[in-house]
Amino acid sequence: MVDQQKLVKDCLRHHAAAQKQLYDLFAASMLGVCYRYTKSMHDAEEVLQQGFIKVFGNLHQYKAEGELGAWIRRIMVNTAINYLKRKPQYQLDLSFEDSHLHPVTQAEPEWKLNMKDLLALVRQLPPGYQAIFNLHAVEGYTHVEIGKILGISEGTSRSQYSRARALLISWMEKNAVNGKKDKYAR
Repeated sequence: MVDQQKLVKDCLRHHAAAQKQLYDLFAASMLGVCYRYTKSMHDAEEVLQQGFIKVFGNLHQYKAEGELGAWIRRIMVNTAINYLKRKPQYQLDLSFEDSHLHPVTQAEPEWKLNMKDLLALVRQLPPGYQAIFNLHAVEGYTHVEIGKILGISEGTSRSQYSRARALLISWMEKNAVNGKKDKYAR
């Protein structure tokens, strides 16, 4: 087991071996976090690198009051959101208009999907809805917090989360009716 407090102290002393160990300890799981917000592994890797630059640049702010992994995860999520806001290919898709979404349904079907299948469905959402869904359902942010992060109202966050969820349900229903078990298509 790694002594994370000692690891942080060594990183703050600019020990390259400690920095590499910290990166190796968290890179794989944080790449997964980054990938949930982007549309390609290349973009996820870029976000991961930017995120670790921020981690090492701000490590002095870590107070060891919570889990180190959670602190790093928050930096990665914020880095991913900022990346989406900066990149032209995502800016066009980071809109929160209702025109291209299906109506919200009240259906609450029971689905048994493995994480890989669910992730594949979530990744098909438009980036803005994908971000809201991930921030709320996966990261646990409130709609007030999401609104502040994305510069939208709490009501817009709630509405778009509901629509993203309904869209996911409709895709699952559509694929169940069509008998598709391995691939999820819109």
